[in-house]
Amino acid sequence: MDEARVMITASHLHKRFGALTAVDDISFDIRRGETFGLLGPNGAGKTTTISMLAGILAPDQGSVRIDGSQNPMQAQTRLKIGNAPQALALYEDLSASENLFFFGRLYRLSGARLSERVAWALDLAGLTERRRDAVRTFSGGMKRRLNLACAVIHNPPLLLLDEPTVGVDPQSRNLLFERIESLKRDGCTILYTTHYMEEAQRLCDRVAIVDHGRLLALDTVDNLIARHGGKSVIEAELERLPDRPADLPGDLRDHRLRVETDCPLQDVAKLADSGLRFLTLHVHRADLETVFLNLTGRRLRD
Repeated sequence: MDEARVMITASHLHKRFGALTAVDDISFDIRRGETFGLLGPNGAGKTTTISMLAGILAPDQGSVRIDGSQNPMQAQTRLKIGNAPQALALYEDLSASENLFFFGRLYRLSGARLSERVAWALDLAGLTERRRDAVRTFSGGMKRRLNLACAVIHNPPLLLLDEPTVGVDPQSRNLLFERIESLKRDGCTILYTTHYMEEAQRLCDRVAIVDHGRLLALDTVDNLIARHGGKSVIEAELERLPDRPADLPGDLRDHRLRVETDCPLQDVAKLADSGLRFLTLHVHRADLETVFLNLTGRRLRD
């Protein structure tokens, strides 16, 4: 890949904690301006990987390059990174504004520019009206939104999000999605770790599926589903049995028909054209959870 198009290069990353191998030879590139997902269950190695990308942990083997050749362990490189960790990085006794001013100063903002960015970040988090309230009084969703705002107070070109919707209500989750999509439209490169497949399908251009510290597959969502998702399944309850039940495709038990197919819409049309009438009809298409099950043999949220 053209180096100018790459924001992150992770090469053969390894990390052990005693006898536990948390990351086992993981490599990938993240392109500028894309949202790249790390998808896997708890304990898969996602947080350890993101910690090495952020320069919080040094890999035992392998390397990370940010924006060409820069090491994330260096302070100057970290100014290009926004990091919203899974464990909230907030001061509970400070207000929302005070947290933002504090983190802004850490990123070398000051004066009018700092005040401007704090106002912008409060609006991003939907917390302008609660800006003077102590963080300890906030809901889980409000804290997650402020956690994101603190990560982008300095307008970084790279944003690392580790399970950013854990423990949030549906309204806050949707607002977080909208803000993340807005940041991407503004050119931000985003690494998004999650164990929720629906989040990865909505937000991510490409997804890397990891488990037990290893990279199992990496591609666009559509390509992963096409390659590893398997067939779609038609399940129908028939109003009455046809004259020749043996001619039906798939498996028929009592009045329930189950058909595995690569072309579900065409096959449903064929069944209807043959004169069958349905009491119920469901088409189950493969998704990322199906992909994960096929790759690992266990469900995504184990």
